[in-house]
Amino acid sequence: MKKVRHFFAVLTVAMLTASCGTSSTVPITGRKQNILVSDEQVLSLSNQQYQEYMKQAKASQDATSTAMVKRCGERLASAVVSYLQQNGLAVEVSQYKWEFNLVQDKSVNAFCMPGGKIVVYEGLLPVTKDESSLAIVLGHEIAHAVAKHSAERLSNEVRKQYGAQIIGGVLQGAGASANLQNISSAVFGIGTTLGGAAYSRKQENEADRLGLIFAAMAGYNPEVAVSFWQRMASATGSTYTILSDHPSDESRIKNIQGWLPEAKQYYKPTTTTKSSTSSKTKSSSSSTTSTSYKSSSGSKTTTRTLKISSKK
Repeated sequence: MKKVRHFFAVLTVAMLTASCGTSSTVPITGRKQNILVSDEQVLSLSNQQYQEYMKQAKASQDATSTAMVKRCGERLASAVVSYLQQNGLAVEVSQYKWEFNLVQDKSVNAFCMPGGKIVVYEGLLPVTKDESSLAIVLGHEIAHAVAKHSAERLSNEVRKQYGAQIIGGVLQGAGASANLQNISSAVFGIGTTLGGAAYSRKQENEADRLGLIFAAMAGYNPEVAVSFWQRMASATGSTYTILSDHPSDESRIKNIQGWLPEAKQYYKPTTTTKSSTSSKTKSSSSSTTSTSYKSSSGSKTTTRTLKISSKK
């Protein structure tokens, strides 16, 4: 009899959980997700934590590196918008209010909050070494946001902690915000380590695969991902905990090598064009990179058309 009662209790929780969830599909993989929290709730919670973090963070004084982070971020943001628009997800574009920051911190770290709030730690740059490898990291972190992994984890934590109480007010009423705020503090993982939000291996694989595509669409060679993760695998010490909750070094690199042919279908190297001047000058001092994003820094804005395949 106890087993029967337990069965019906579990069944009731499952039914209540499913009844208040919404169905979502991960891009590329097509994996189905049952998410309990709304996009509005996730964006509100993540923005609160982002604002709190930025109040105490110190902006980098390295103007060159700061410009690189913003340039890389803008290119990736444009690629994400193109991807969403061309894959039936245009309605989600308005959720992203992109911001790109480089902060003073020696940790090997970066994160992208739901809604496109990106923070890179100065300690990451000696490991990425160049903009292309930085694009691999940011593409990965942005992919977590696009795939709604934080919303998925938040939903899973609600199920674990509250079970059948979900319908009883955990996600509704006056206490809903506080309930979710307490859970989201651990889920979003701001200020811990890159990947420290303990995404599942399945989610990490999805972020790696989708992140490669975003980087390729933005004009960065996805092949650099292999050497970057090899550098990360060889890094040691307490500041290099990026891989602690991620797939093993060997499996990650092997998977990336397997996904490269797919990502390279989206890759078109950026080209340089000579700036028009009234006098003949060396083009090496006046070349600009043609990309698909609008530069936020000035009037010289160039674009190129991204041809995106919708095949999964």
